[in-house]
Parts: sequence; C-alpha cells; structure tokens
Amino acid sequence: MNTEKMIIYGSQYGSAEKYAKELSKRIGCDCIRYEDVADINVYSTIIYIGSLYAGGVQGMKKTLKKLDGIENKKIVIATVGLADPTDKENIEHIRGNMKKQLSDKVYEKAEIFHLRGAIDYSKISFLHKKMMGLLCKKAANLPEEKKNAEVRAMLETYNKQVDFIDFDTLQPISNAL
Repeated sequence: MNTEKMIIYGSQYGSAEKYAKELSKRIGCDCIRYEDVADINVYSTIIYIGSLYAGGVQGMKKTLKKLDGIENKKIVIATVGLADPTDKENIEHIRGNMKKQLSDKVYEKAEIFHLRGAIDYSKISFLHKKMMGLLCKKAANLPEEKKNAEVRAMLETYNKQVDFIDFDTLQPISNAL
C-alpha cells in the first residue's frame, strides 16, 4: 500500500467507513479511523471522509488541526450525509459548518466533495433516536418554505432504513488524486 497517501475517516453508523474502504481499494492506499491516527504529518496526501453529524463533520476538526506545514500537502475532504449532495443550498450549509471547524488555510487548500450515505434507525443509539425524534417533530412543524434539503431528507428518512451509498460517486475523488 501507498504510504504517501492516507484515507482517514470518521463514521458514526458506517457509511463514511464504507466509502473510505472502497476508495482505499481503488487508489491503493490504507484507510484508518480518525481516532487511530498517530501522526497525520507523515503523509503528503490526506483524504478525510467524514459523516455529517450534529452540525459538523465527524472527527474532521480534531484530525486536521494536527496538520503542520500544509503548503506541500494535498488535502481532500468528502462529507457523507443523507441530504442530496447536489442541492446548492445543502452544499452551502455543509460548507458553512466546515468553515467553522477548519482553519482558513486548510479550508482554502482542501478539495471538497459531498457523498450520500445511509441510515438504519433500528441500529442507531437510543440517545440519537431521541434526538432525531425531537428534531423531526420540530422540523415537521416548519412552514414548507423553511424546509431546506437537509430538513426534507431528515423527514423523509425518519424511522426508516435507507441506503443512498453509490460507489460511482467516488470517481471524482479518485480523479482528483
């Protein structure tokens, strides 16, 4: 495997991990959970794949803040969520939250992609179920014009098992490397 490139992922319920493992096979490099990264600075290319969770990208801030001297590094970030990653408003919302998690230098240097994930409500934690129930109840009462793509996706998928994972959407990331 390639030691110059590393895929690092943060996955709450498995979608980001599935994408990371598939991309790892395609480009011939290792992948590792963000909690297990020893020294991110040894890699010249860092690909971070993270689940959208609680308004941010799981583990991204903690991982990428460890970067030193990014001038000679290639940084690729892919988010994984339920809402349509081609929806302009959704992308703006995701990127706005990403800007809050990253330094300006890292954000500006990174090539950013958005992927669609999966959820199975029968397998999520009790606390997450409770939180999602409260969020959905609040979202359902919003006027239609206030429901963005993320809110609509949450309401459409609530308490269901859905899988939007599409490995073909990894091709633009592979091409960028």
